[in-house]
Order: sequence, then C-alpha cells, then structure tokens
Amino acid sequence: MDLLRFSTAGSVDDGKSTLIGRLLYDTKSIFQDQLESIERTSEARGDDYLDLALLTDGLKAEREQGITIDVAYRYFATPRRKFILADTPGHIQYTRNMVTGASTVNLAIILIDARHGVVEQTRRHSFIASLLQIKHVIVAINKMDLVDYSEEQYNKVVEEYKEFSSKLNIPDIRYIPMSALKGDNVVERGDKMPWFEGSPLLYTLETVQIGHDYNHVDSRFPVQYVIRPQSEKYPDYRGYAGRVAGGVFKPGDEVMVLPSGFTSKVKSVDTYDGPVEEAFAPMSVTITLEDDIDISRGDMIVKPENKAEVSQDIELMLCWMNEKPLQPRGKYKLKHTSRDARCIVKDVRYKVDVNTLHRVEGDNNIGLNDIGRVLIRTTVPLMKDSYTRNRYTGSVILIDEFTNETVAAGMIL
Repeated sequence: MDLLRFSTAGSVDDGKSTLIGRLLYDTKSIFQDQLESIERTSEARGDDYLDLALLTDGLKAEREQGITIDVAYRYFATPRRKFILADTPGHIQYTRNMVTGASTVNLAIILIDARHGVVEQTRRHSFIASLLQIKHVIVAINKMDLVDYSEEQYNKVVEEYKEFSSKLNIPDIRYIPMSALKGDNVVERGDKMPWFEGSPLLYTLETVQIGHDYNHVDSRFPVQYVIRPQSEKYPDYRGYAGRVAGGVFKPGDEVMVLPSGFTSKVKSVDTYDGPVEEAFAPMSVTITLEDDIDISRGDMIVKPENKAEVSQDIELMLCWMNEKPLQPRGKYKLKHTSRDARCIVKDVRYKVDVNTLHRVEGDNNIGLNDIGRVLIRTTVPLMKDSYTRNRYTGSVILIDEFTNETVAAGMIL
C-alpha cells in the first residue's frame, strides 16, 4: 500500500497536537486504553472536553505546559493509504526539532490560527519547508469556530499567505478551513462551512500524488555496507547494500563507481525476498557487479553517462540547530549519504531574514534557528547533487567534533 509521510508545523497554540489527535480519533486509530487514559487525564484537569492533544504530547513537560517540545511520530492507515506523521514543535526554541521532523516528509501541514493570521513562525516554517523541497503544503486555517466560521476571515488569511508564499518554491499549496477541536473539515466535512467547496484534510492526504516526487532520472546508489557472507552456500558472493537514492538500476546496466571511476555491469539486484528485475528510489537492495572492484562504504554507484558531481568545495544553505553558534573557519564532522568526512567553514556568504526572505549581508553570526549560506571545504570528495535535484544526495548534517552533537542541517546548492 502507498505510504505518505507528513508533518505538522505552526506556531504555539495553533492546534497541531489537537489536529493530529482528532485525525487519529476520527479514523479510529486510537487503542481503547489510550482513549481511557486521555479521558482520565482530561477529567483530572477539569476539562469539559476530550483533550485529544494528549495523544501526541507524550512528555511530562509537554503535558504540563500544553506545548509540543519533541517530535512525536504516529502511524496509522486508511483503506487508501498508510501514513507516518510527525507532530513537530511550534515554538521558536524548538525549530531544530521541526527541521528534523520535516526533513523526510512528502507533505507538510502548516497550521494558522484563523484569529491571528500569518505570524513569524508561519513564515519561518514555510521557508524551511521550501528549503527542504517539500513539494506539497496544506495550509490548515484552524480554529474557525472562534471566528464564527467566517468566510471573510478565511479569505483574508489565504490572501495573506499567498502574498508571502509567492517568494517560495512550493509547487503545490492547498488551503483548508477547519476546526480541529470540533472536527470540522478534518475527517468529515461538517455543516458549519458550506461556502468551502474543497475536500476535507483526510481525503486530501489520501489522494495527493507523490509518485513523481522522487528523482527517477539520475541513478544514484550510495553504498552502505559490503556483504560478503563467505559461507558454503555463498562462497564468492560480494554484494553492495544500500538504498537507491535516485534513478533505476537493472541487471545488465553499465555502472561507474565514484570516486574511483572504475566501471562494470550490474549482475543482479537482490532483496530479502530474492532477485528483482529493477530497483528504484527509495528501495533498499543489494547490487552485485560482474567485476570485482574495490568498493567500500561511502562510495557511490552511478551511470557513466550521468555522474554525480565530485567536489570538496560545497555551497550550503544551513539551518543552524545548536545553541553554540557557527564558528567561521570552524571545523566540523560531516555526514553525507553514507560517507563521513570532516570540513572547515571557509566563508559565511549571508544570513537570511525569515520574515522578509531578504539576504543579510555582512552578518556572520549564525546562531540557533538561523538560516544562512556558507561555503565549506571537506577533507574527502563528496559525490553530490544539488538539493533541488535530489534530497538525499543533496543534503548533509554537521556535527560538533567535541560533543558529537548535530549542529546543523545543510542543503547543497
């Protein structure tokens, strides 16, 4: 069955956790003991309603403060599709968690409080969604019950968001007015907003087309592990395991190994269930070649006529995720596909003002939750694509050498 990964983002109190709770509740995806626990907690807190936000606010601090701090993942399915959803924090302090949760999704739901319209966190999260090349965004204009389900207020917020998003690179943006608390336009349409002619949220999630989101043109296979069982049954087996990051691989295809440049042909494409005729993104497979070539973890198998760029000088757009600011000329560990390296920050090009999307030239101080463009030089060549071409081969993370903390997520330009 088809799988959709999606996330929720928005400012504090926009109702993200309530929306997710409502989605799970109305799709009957909650176990009885979970429901009873929520009922007991809601009653103990004196709430006169079922607080569905408690389903995703799992941490004690989250329940006490009524905010989301960590990323909460939930899994559910309908007859049409399976879903993995990430409830990400809205507070600016936890933007790094929002980046982490949204980095692998196909679709992002950005919530806006109908009373307040587009706020700074709306702009920040939308800009990050654009940077992360999330191709589908649903703008959920929530809490319509608090503005008397006003079509005029809905249109005002839509126009406000359209004006801002015209500067972003998000090809598919849809707008849905809803009340997560009351359940209007979440799973069922409801009768409070007859003026809205679109589909409710769940139907949109079930039917959005994501098949073309993967790059099926540029063949990329980063090697994660070399399989050599050396058993009696497989005395000479040498396979290269990993996940197809782009394109298609079939037996008989001519391939090249980067960075060595050696060439061979694909002998077989194996899976746990046996050989397959072809592999494409995002399948995890083992590829065997007709020739014995020195290949190890971190190398990349590509097609000779369509190679990834090999370079040590990398231009990045960084989302800084650590309280310790970026150090110009600082040294960091770097992870790119299955390849580990070290790098030095050669130059900070500019910082981005997330409210206006303007460049802030001459400001090299990139701190927590800032976004900026930098130039780095790595100790070994990276086989890379631009992030706009391939999200997997076009992304890196930077790690502090001393604390081993992830300090930044980077998109290759």
